[in-house]
Amino acid sequence: MDRDEGYSSPQKVPSIYTVDRNLFPSNSSDEDEDDGQEEPYRAPRNPSPLSSDDDMVGLPPPTESTIGNTMYCKHWFFAALTRIINFVKEHEDQSLEEEETNPEMEADMENEICKVWDMCMDEEVSRFLLENNIIGIILGVVAKSKCKRLVEICVGILANMACFKDICMTITTNEDVGLVVFFLYSDTDPSTLLETTRLLLTCLSHTEVLGIWMERIRNHPSIRHNLFFIMSSSTNVDLLYKVGELVDKLFDMDEDLMINWIKACQQPEAADAEGVIRPAMPVVPTLLEASKQLRIDSPEGLNVYMHLLQLVTTVDEGVKSIVLNLDVGKETWKLLFELATQDLFQPDDPPLVVVEQKAILVAVFSVLSLIYSSQMCQEFTEPGKNLPLIISLMCVLENLEIYGEFHSDHLSVQGGPDAAIRADPQLRMLKDVCCEFLSNIFWVLKKENILEALGQKHVTEEKCLCTLRNMLPVYNPSVNRFLTVLAEANQELSDTMRKKLAAMMQ
Repeated sequence: MDRDEGYSSPQKVPSIYTVDRNLFPSNSSDEDEDDGQEEPYRAPRNPSPLSSDDDMVGLPPPTESTIGNTMYCKHWFFAALTRIINFVKEHEDQSLEEEETNPEMEADMENEICKVWDMCMDEEVSRFLLENNIIGIILGVVAKSKCKRLVEICVGILANMACFKDICMTITTNEDVGLVVFFLYSDTDPSTLLETTRLLLTCLSHTEVLGIWMERIRNHPSIRHNLFFIMSSSTNVDLLYKVGELVDKLFDMDEDLMINWIKACQQPEAADAEGVIRPAMPVVPTLLEASKQLRIDSPEGLNVYMHLLQLVTTVDEGVKSIVLNLDVGKETWKLLFELATQDLFQPDDPPLVVVEQKAILVAVFSVLSLIYSSQMCQEFTEPGKNLPLIISLMCVLENLEIYGEFHSDHLSVQGGPDAAIRADPQLRMLKDVCCEFLSNIFWVLKKENILEALGQKHVTEEKCLCTLRNMLPVYNPSVNRFLTVLAEANQELSDTMRKKLAAMMQ
């Protein structure tokens, strides 16, 4: 896609040539080139700075030609910025036929600009760049350059600089930066989109500018479409992860925004305020598609999208988008059922595996429990088909109890195993979700279901006792229901468990 396509206000982006030319020397000895290479050198994404603190030991103190208290040379930066300006100017006058090309930087230039990218993580370097109109230069690069790699690096530089609070304030209050960020989300280059998302996430992490960016996002509905398009169609794991983090943060901070986006995504295709027809992309199917892409390659990314899915179900609009649409409900159940019974842990895994997966297990079981309770489809409530899910829920409770006993015995946690679990909010939530889910399932269990579970050795007396012990006293009716059905399958086992539970409750 042409970078100027769909950009409503290109004239607002400052010209790249507004930088003070007097800052740049006419010649630079730092621009040595090696033409003898047989193969072009491809610089890494973000190489190390010119020198580390260890490398500077024994060097002379900083001078007027260096930046602040660093050993970084001002003239080296001037030369690097000059190369950016000259590169963009050189390719600005391309013919119309060449306009769609992606000009490449020379290897040494790319390496040089990457060093600027890395070194601007130093606050003094970032301040120096800010004082010398780096924002104007970057905005000009985005507006004029067709080199995707250069645009990516420049946005990355801005994202690094935004890590510093007052510099982020300066970046944010520049209205053109806001326009450019939203413009960049119409780009098709994954690396540029990744750095743009990193920039926006960094800005949102500063409370001083949070309100400004949230207001901009509310007033630019096109970003919703672009973010959901990325989640529904991208195969880039890193990009999906970061975009998921961004949407998760937006939804977590602003429930009204989440509700509005859920509603807007359910609308049929229609022209937006700019006259562009955008296809409807419902929230839940979009999140499921991204989750499938991340399922194997990025456990962290999958965790983010499961939390997003759980977050969506905390509002009525999100619940309805699942339980009132049979196809969406089935697709959601299928994926989460597989995660809970196959992917996240195995029955013979050590307790620590379950504990490490606590956040995603809470999200997965919460949404599954919601769908189950809605009774939107008899297929979901069929106990015979849910036997693997029952086993997973019981295994989680068993592992939590073992973990709690370890902490109680070896770490001297007061109050016993349950207190150790209650001390961790996520573990407490995981236990509560599992108990509530099982209490609903127990009401529809039949004799043949229990016989099958006992016959396959998936459910033992020890597992049953652990599960029922954790469910009491809150879910006493469900426990009694389970023991009644168990008596039909194995009277002796049922009587034994009743006696043991009664002894524990005394």
